[in-house]
Amino acid sequence: MPQVTYEDTVVHYDRTGDGPALLLLHGTAASREQWGPLTAKARDYTVLAPDFPGSGLTTDDGGPITIEDLAAQAETVLDHAGVDAACVVGHSLGGVVAAHLAGTRPDRVRRAVLHAAWPVTDTRQDAEFRYWLDLLESGTFARMLPLMAFGPRYWEQATAESNEQLVKTLDAMIETGTDRQIEADRTVDLRHVLGTITAPVLVLGSAHDRLITADQQRELIAAIPDARAAEIDAGHGAPAELPDEFARIVLEFLSAGT
Repeated sequence: MPQVTYEDTVVHYDRTGDGPALLLLHGTAASREQWGPLTAKARDYTVLAPDFPGSGLTTDDGGPITIEDLAAQAETVLDHAGVDAACVVGHSLGGVVAAHLAGTRPDRVRRAVLHAAWPVTDTRQDAEFRYWLDLLESGTFARMLPLMAFGPRYWEQATAESNEQLVKTLDAMIETGTDRQIEADRTVDLRHVLGTITAPVLVLGSAHDRLITADQQRELIAAIPDARAAEIDAGHGAPAELPDEFARIVLEFLSAGT
């Protein structure tokens, strides 16, 4: 697996496929492995999928995580892979990082998909993130995840037994640096960079997202010069809940620019 050092962080990333570059940025508590279903369908791209600090194999000094550093690490991955500019797809925290990269280094981003991103953390969201930290400390964070992340289409087919098994699976997958990533979520403020994004952007919302509001999605669309909206019939965790539909929406938008 390729790795590259940015300051005190050794960033590990997957590189697969051959074609135009596609950079995938994962969400809080996840890792590059979040993108397995999308990577399998992105056969016409060179896919670069890094782990953020606190996730997967990436290592750092254990200090605070900032959106600025995550964007700089993503750019360092592009440099290491020999990529001048890439399409970028981000989910949740990764969507925020993708927007920051597109706004501060517009020459590096060809097109971007921001799924479940938000412009600024408000009081309601900060209360949510503080609650997440409490759940992590008590060891019950995984039990909350299906409730937060999945929409009616998941719950219509779930049973108590299948959901309990999912909770156990998620508990084993929660990354060691999740608390640090949640603290980064609490600091998000993209308002000063959204207007400088020059790439075409798809703001992809989830119809049943309990974390990101429709108003926040509209704020992103209004602030980004070349933005358009789409919606998927899922919860916040659409890449896992409806992976095929998520991949279709993403790849159709990206292919429109080739």
